Amino acid sequence: MNQGKSTTSSRKKSQQFTADEKAAMRARAKELKAEAGKAAEEKAALEAIAKMKEPDRSMAKRLHAIIKASGLSAKTWYGMPAYANEEGSVICYFRDRLKFKERYAMFGFNDSAKLDDGAMWPVAYALPELTPAHEAKIAALVKKAVGEKA
Repeated sequence: MNQGKSTTSSRKKSQQFTADEKAAMRARAKELKAEAGKAAEEKAALEAIAKMKEPDRSMAKRLHAIIKASGLSAKTWYGMPAYANEEGSVICYFRDRLKFKERYAMFGFNDSAKLDDGAMWPVAYALPELTPAHEAKIAALVKKAVGEKA
């Protein structure tokens, strides 16, 4: 009998996780939860874009691709597609013209964007249309906003 208890005791002990293994499992669970959260936020942003009327929907889709290429994560912010940095701070957003019954769509930046230039600088742009020249300018602004050299 003693031998059986000893085997059971050592089997239980060998099946226990070390503190390092437990910490690694907690870290992985946290990563999976964050990934699931980011996926849900991305889905919400894409759903917000899908609900837009044309031509804003097409502009929002194109902006989504341009902004995601800069490394920002998509989410919604007041029901609008928005893009956040690693800390979760919204850097920029797109507002369709029907959101507040305006005559143009708007692409804007929050105060967490690194666009400071002297005592005054623009933080929002009217977008009645989105041309390749506008796309290039927005891509450069987003790079600057996240702290990259354009």
